Amino acid sequence: MIQSMTGFGKATLQLPTKKINVEIKSLNSKGLDLNTKLPSIYREMELKLRNEIASKLERGKIDFLLFIETTTEQTSNKVNVEVVKNYINQLKQVVNEGYETEMLKMAIRMPDAMKVEREELDANEWATIQNVIQEALENILNFRQAEGQSLDKEFQLRISNIRQYLGEAIALDPERIQNIKDKLQTAITELKVNVDENRFEQELIYYLEKLDVTEERVRLINHLDYFLETMKTNEGNGRKLGFITQEMGREINTLGSKANHAGMQKLVVMMKDELEKIKEQVLNVL
Repeated sequence: MIQSMTGFGKATLQLPTKKINVEIKSLNSKGLDLNTKLPSIYREMELKLRNEIASKLERGKIDFLLFIETTTEQTSNKVNVEVVKNYINQLKQVVNEGYETEMLKMAIRMPDAMKVEREELDANEWATIQNVIQEALENILNFRQAEGQSLDKEFQLRISNIRQYLGEAIALDPERIQNIKDKLQTAITELKVNVDENRFEQELIYYLEKLDVTEERVRLINHLDYFLETMKTNEGNGRKLGFITQEMGREINTLGSKANHAGMQKLVVMMKDELEKIKEQVLNVL
């Protein structure tokens, strides 16, 4: 079953003092384009996390976001009391008494007046967060599978349409061949020259063989069948489906160049239109 590269997954975790949010967004891409954004406290786990995401999602332009919402009044910014006191003592040497409030305002804006207490990574907390990451990954995989089912229906419809138009084009083949024969016969008649009938028949057969579309019809049908078979495989098959559509396009183009019949050429244009719609959607397949 095919999967889409487009998807979105989200999961949250409520800890005693904070809320962990994980969001993963994926769009189509030729390869894996992975961007991660997470708090500095978890940076040491980034490489392992990237490998895990890559193994699960395989391809796509992926944005991974892990962010923290503080749910208590605690803050990691602390006043560096000793530094502030030192600034105030220095200011007292240049400012008269009675301006303590103003001196405090000035001191608190000085360099190093505030310090950030860096948290250490808690192994138990990270193990819990990993469960949330796995949940978000499962959610985006489910999203991709749902999108894949929609793509499957779209492909089935387009392949069926091409098959129908091909059948209608082949049904016109006897008429096309007869038209070609009539045109050649009319051209010979208008020349008003004597023609060796045997030689004329040989040349006509050779000419008609050049315009025969049996080979293109058989190949195109095989490509349509192979496309449907490839869709059913469990592995990532977007690239292979892309290659098959290229081969389908070659056969349809050759069919059009040999047509020499307005009705058949119209059906070829309709097949090309269906194929372009397939190509657009194949870009989204994993």
